[in-house]
Amino acid sequence: MAASCGETGLSALLRILQPISLLNTWMLRIGRQLAWVALAIMVVVIFLQVVFRYGLNNALPWPDELARFFMLWMTGLVAPTAFRWGGFVAIDLIPRTLPTRLGIFLNLILLCICLTVLVSAVPLGLKHVLSGCLFNSATLYVPFTLEVDWLSPCNSKAFAWGGFEWNRVKLSWMFLSVFVGVLLLIAVSVELILRNAILLIDPDTPLEDDPDRIMVGSD
Repeated sequence: MAASCGETGLSALLRILQPISLLNTWMLRIGRQLAWVALAIMVVVIFLQVVFRYGLNNALPWPDELARFFMLWMTGLVAPTAFRWGGFVAIDLIPRTLPTRLGIFLNLILLCICLTVLVSAVPLGLKHVLSGCLFNSATLYVPFTLEVDWLSPCNSKAFAWGGFEWNRVKLSWMFLSVFVGVLLLIAVSVELILRNAILLIDPDTPLEDDPDRIMVGSD
């Protein structure tokens, strides 16, 4: 009876894990592509500032803030992939020295703590993003006015095109990068918790890895 219940629970967890894993693979793949673009823009902008500051002795006012803008978005979009691939710095000596199931159980506890912290950060992060609506960028402008309520927390209209005119970028767009990163980290945490729960039931269960995974870290 206990073995039957374990198999039933294992099958249920595998069915739940599959769509979550596929969704994370799809979302993080898009995030990485956007992050590479952000990194490329950062490199170009910083190089341009170096040329103007040291070559022409006439520093531009906007490259520093623009580079910071894309650095935050790059971080928010790449950090969840690093978490999923085990790319964060970690001390795993204790789990490695424990028996298999006990080590998996310890990882599961740590992941649950991590998920709790991330979930508690959601309302705080949302409040921080909304506070950014009150402040404008000092140097960044966009040549249009577009209000989309479901896209920007700063707008009240469902959809409105305000025409072409220079407007300062709201800082909420910068703060939103970290908030998006937290949401993606939550999705990855749920997947990792499910994976460890499955392995806790049966350590020999074959689990598909991320097809895009790059081996990171050192042994």
